[in-house]
Amino acid sequence: MSSLLTAGVAGRGNLAIRRFPTLTVQTPRLDVRPLTAADADPVTDIFADKLTQRWLPFPQEFGEIEGRSWCTEMAAERRDSGMGDHYGIVRREDQQLVGCLWTKRTDWVGRVTEISYAIAPDARGLGIGPEAVDVLTLALVLEHGFQRIELRVAPGNTASRRVAEKAGFTYEGLLRNAGYVHSGRVDLEVWSIVAADLR
Repeated sequence: MSSLLTAGVAGRGNLAIRRFPTLTVQTPRLDVRPLTAADADPVTDIFADKLTQRWLPFPQEFGEIEGRSWCTEMAAERRDSGMGDHYGIVRREDQQLVGCLWTKRTDWVGRVTEISYAIAPDARGLGIGPEAVDVLTLALVLEHGFQRIELRVAPGNTASRRVAEKAGFTYEGLLRNAGYVHSGRVDLEVWSIVAADLR
C-alpha cells in the first residue's frame, strides 16, 4: 500500500494524508515494535490492570477480544488512516512484552503526534516507560520528520509525570477539562518535545 493517501478537502482541493510509518526501534534492553496477534494476552493484562484503568479510559471489562482487536484491527486502522500506531515494549533479555505505546492525534500538516503508554505492573519503577518513550520520540523526530511530540497526563498521575520528565519532555501547561477517565472529566497536563530540543 502506498504511504501517501489523497483525500478531498472542501475548499482546498486535495490534502495528502500519510500512512503512519511502521517502526521498530531498540535500546540496549528494549525492543519497541508493532503489536501482533500473538501479543493479545499480555496487552489484555496490561489494559485490565487497576492502575491502568484508573488513568486511561479503556473498557472496564477489557478482555481477550479487546486485546486481540487492539493488536490487530485497531492498530491497522490507526496506521492506515495516518492517525498513529500501536506498539509493544519488549524486554530483550527474556522477550516479554512489558508495556504498550501508541501514537494518536497525528497532524501531518503540522508534523505533530501524541504518545500514550501503559506499563505492566511488574515492570513499573524500572525506567522502562521513559526509555521506550524516548527511543520512539527520537525515531519520530530524527527519522520521520515530526516537529513536535506531545504527552498528556492527568494531574495526580505522578508515575506518568515521571515518565514525561525522565524522557526529557517539557511541561507546557494545563488543558482544563480536556480528558476523561472512569471517575469523570479531568484536566490534562501537556508535555512536549520539539525538533529543536534534539539539536
